[in-house]
Amino acid sequence: MKGVILAGGTGSRLHPLTRITNKHLLPIYDRPMINYAIEALVGSGVGEIMLVTGGTHAGEFLRLLGNGNEFGIDRLFYAYQDKAGGIAEALGLAEKFVAGDRCVVLLADNVFERSIRPCVEAFRRQESGARVVLSREADSAHLRHLGVAQFDGNRRIERIIEKPAEPPSEFAVWKVLPELKPSGRGELEITDVNNWYLEHSRMEYDVLDGFWGDAGESIQAYYAVHDFVRAHGANREG
Repeated sequence: MKGVILAGGTGSRLHPLTRITNKHLLPIYDRPMINYAIEALVGSGVGEIMLVTGGTHAGEFLRLLGNGNEFGIDRLFYAYQDKAGGIAEALGLAEKFVAGDRCVVLLADNVFERSIRPCVEAFRRQESGARVVLSREADSAHLRHLGVAQFDGNRRIERIIEKPAEPPSEFAVWKVLPELKPSGRGELEITDVNNWYLEHSRMEYDVLDGFWGDAGESIQAYYAVHDFVRAHGANREG
């Protein structure tokens, strides 16, 4: 099992903070944001990790993380994304690193209250295909900015809708890549990858309880994640 952490993007929604550094290096309570994604993977037994980043501050990740051993990583690799072309494009840079193994993909600005270890272990046991982690979001206005799962009558995911005007549920997500076409935003969407697996009946899912926050969504969301972690911690077992 390998891990891929996506830490690219321009961070425009966190300006002016991101004019001087990559958003994933901003502090969340007492550590840089990137540390929480690393902790989530290492705590789930994932020792080989690739960090995909870009922009003018990419070298700062090397200064912070080095070879990764200090953070419990067995082997740490880096990939550089030339431009902000979407999550799916960034994931494509890790193809040779993954080399056909199973991999866990995390967005570096997503922070979880609970450990993802049960989800990773379920993926290890899964015979084939992909697995997504869902989080319940009761605020319909917020759901309109996320990827949202639509279920059938048997509680299986039918499809995942990116930023739906009318969210079909309260659950937000988490060989295909060369076939993708850029969306209206000019980016390769990870939702299209997930829907490919769904169309081929090769997608399973878990619902992760507890807090989930996207610290890169806005200044308000960034501080909401910061305040939650300060009060309750992150990646907690049980």
